[in-house]
Order: sequence, then structure tokens, then C-alpha cells
Amino acid sequence: MVNKFLIIEARFYDDILNGLVEGAIEKLEHSGFEYDRLQVPGALEIPAAIAMAADTSLFLGFVALGCIIRGQTSHYDIVSNESARGLMYLSIKKKLAIGNGIITVENTEQAWDRARASRKNKGGDAALAAIRMHSIKALYS
Repeated sequence: MVNKFLIIEARFYDDILNGLVEGAIEKLEHSGFEYDRLQVPGALEIPAAIAMAADTSLFLGFVALGCIIRGQTSHYDIVSNESARGLMYLSIKKKLAIGNGIITVENTEQAWDRARASRKNKGGDAALAAIRMHSIKALYS
């Protein structure tokens, strides 16, 4: 029986992602779930990676982790909006249990505040969201 989630990590900001991943792993392990990890180049690649992995039936759900820091161009808006849109599409149309832990921030100080497990623990929150969405899906399957 499958008892595993997939953590997809957009490793553009490695150090910040380490904090997000730490929080996600702690929540998954504490809840009794196993996990695999998959690294992708950036947040825009996360929805595609989830779509590919979902076809395998190896995972109960997915934890999407990334960090988008506002820069001086509109690229921030495109990456933020399109990665969120892709995850929402997969959640609704494909009925996948996804926890969105792609943080969108103005600067690295905000990123660290959200990434650290000892602070806002957005990685842990994303893992808990994925677990909860899986349990809701199981109610209606």
C-alpha cells in the first residue's frame, strides 16, 4: 500500500529551500508518512514535475516547495502567478492532494522568516496541507 508523499523542491535558493524542506520532512515523519524528494530548477517546473509523477500512482500527494523573491522586473509576477495557477489546475482538474509551499516574498529576510521550521514553518504547513487534502480525497474515493 502506498504511504508516501513526494516533496518537489525548486532549488533556485538552496539555503532557503533547506529550511522549507526541513519543516516539511518533520511534519511528514511526525504524521507517519514516508517521502521521496525531487529537485527541479525553479518554481515554474514544479507543476510539470507533479503531473509527471502523478501518473505513476506511487504517491498519496505532493508537497511543492520553492521561493520566489521579488526583483526589479515583472518576472516575479509571472513565476508567482503561473506556478500557483499550475498547482491549482492539478488540484482541481486532476484531483491531486497538493500542499503549496512556494513562498513569495519581497526580500531574503521575509524568505528566512517563512522558511525556518522554528519560525513560520511554511514547509511544514505545506506538508500538513497535502496530508489533509489526501484525507479529504480518501473520504470521497
